[in-house]
Amino acid sequence: MTLRVKISARAADEVRKAAEWWLANRPVSPGAIGTDFGESVALLAEHPGIGAEYGGSRVPGIRRLFLGRVGYFVYYRADATELKILAFWHASREHQPLL
Repeated sequence: MTLRVKISARAADEVRKAAEWWLANRPVSPGAIGTDFGESVALLAEHPGIGAEYGGSRVPGIRRLFLGRVGYFVYYRADATELKILAFWHASREHQPLL
């Protein structure tokens, strides 16, 4: 069963900003952020358990999936019917998102 996907306003804004930066600074693969994010969300909607558990949150049940080509993590939570994308965060940042 495919989960219904909801993307938080925060995550949508982070993806938009990352895609804008990527487009301006990575001309060889200008659409990589959008492609990799979209493919990862589709995969997570089918298989939400593939991401690693994220212990750095006050809220239990948050997981993250690393997108190796672009160097970003997708932070999310899933239940029986819904996949909620919470954040899109570059791995090189010194801190993790507050979730």
